[in-house]
Amino acid sequence: MQTVNFKHFPLQAGETVLDLGCGEGRHVILAYLEGDVISIGVDLSLEDLRTTRNKAQAFLQPGNAHKSFGLSAANALQLPFADNTFDKVMCSEVLEHIPDYQGALKEIERVLKPGGLFCASVPRHWPEKICWFFSEAYHQVEGGHLRIFNAGELKQQIETLGFHAFHQHWAHALHSPFWWLKCIFWKTQDSNWVIKQYHRFLVWDLMDKPVFTRTLEKILNPIMGKSVVLYFRKEAN
Repeated sequence: MQTVNFKHFPLQAGETVLDLGCGEGRHVILAYLEGDVISIGVDLSLEDLRTTRNKAQAFLQPGNAHKSFGLSAANALQLPFADNTFDKVMCSEVLEHIPDYQGALKEIERVLKPGGLFCASVPRHWPEKICWFFSEAYHQVEGGHLRIFNAGELKQQIETLGFHAFHQHWAHALHSPFWWLKCIFWKTQDSNWVIKQYHRFLVWDLMDKPVFTRTLEKILNPIMGKSVVLYFRKEAN
């Protein structure tokens, strides 16, 4: 499920790209496929990194000198990279999980080159509020969401670190009702018929990308998109 739109986050040949909190690899693999870049994924979870490595095997091109792929287990507050290492940094659906998210933002600023691009996505305020209203367990489980962001406030916080916001959009509107249903029926979600059918619908939409649902989500994203996606440029020194 792609959240970062590479139309607003264009990858240039030879760039080094970081996916911070890469999880099971959706964006770090997409970046590798999208351009002739060095694509690096970082996560705390060794299990997720193993999943990413296994998923990537089908797409890697070892003989292609223009592309490179790497994974590293690391803490977002202590990244094992020198200052000004990366041309682009992605951090998708991660900041809401980190207690000291501002410390993570400072690390992103440190490792990103002046003039480089940074993309952050977090759950949108009001759809997330509904999830919290219907289920405490939704955000109290291990690794759950620690906060509900206000996009405007987050944007200002990032800009105070020396970034300039240049674009914003919303994503995954069709996923909002799915998570509301999961929260409403949290204790029985695994056996709930409606949730199962909705999940089948989302998988079908993801795999087949029918014009109707893609158009519907595009229309609904500004209204009820599950995620808000923010794009920044680091100011030159």
